[in-house]
Amino acid sequence: MSATIHPDARVESDDIGDGTRVWAFAHVMEGAHVGRDCNVCDHVFVESGVVIGDRVTIKNAVLLWDGVVVEDDVFIGPGAVFTNDRNPRASVKKARHQFDRTLVKANATIGANATIVAGVTVGESAFVGAGAVVVADVPPFALVFGNPARQAGWMCSCATRLPEDLRCPACGLAYAVGQDGLVLT
Repeated sequence: MSATIHPDARVESDDIGDGTRVWAFAHVMEGAHVGRDCNVCDHVFVESGVVIGDRVTIKNAVLLWDGVVVEDDVFIGPGAVFTNDRNPRASVKKARHQFDRTLVKANATIGANATIVAGVTVGESAFVGAGAVVVADVPPFALVFGNPARQAGWMCSCATRLPEDLRCPACGLAYAVGQDGLVLT
C-alpha cells in the first residue's frame, strides 16, 4: 500500500503514510510528516516541521505552519488557519526553534474557518466551532466558539453535545468534570 497523490498536488515530503490521499493543488513541504490513512484536500498547505497523525481529515484551504502537531483522528474543517508566531514582524526573522508549538490532541474537531493562534493546545475530543478564534488552551471534550473562543458546553467523543448530566444521549458514555476537562467515568 502507498499514498495516493493527485498529479496536480505538490508533495516534496517523502514522509507520507500508507493509504493517505493528497488532492489537487495541495502542497506538502519537505520535512513535513503526514500519517497513515489521512485525507489532505484541495489547496491545503503543510509547511516543513508540521506533524500530522493517522486518520486525519484536512478539508480544503487549510493552512498548517511549522510547529503545528495534529494527533490521530482529528477533523480540520475547510479554511481553518493555524499560526506559529504570536508576535510576528516582517522585519524580524525567526529560526524554526523560535516558533510557538501548537498541539491538536486526538479526536478533536476544528470547525470551518477557525483560527488557532500559536502556542495553544486543543484538548482530546474538543470541538472548536466554525469561525472561532482560539487564543487559549481548550480543555478535553470542551465545546468552544466565538471570538475569542469561549467554552459553551461539552462534547462526547462521538461528537454529540452533552447534556448537563454529562451522559451522552447518542452513545451512552458518561463523563465527570476533572481537573483539566472531562474524564470518562
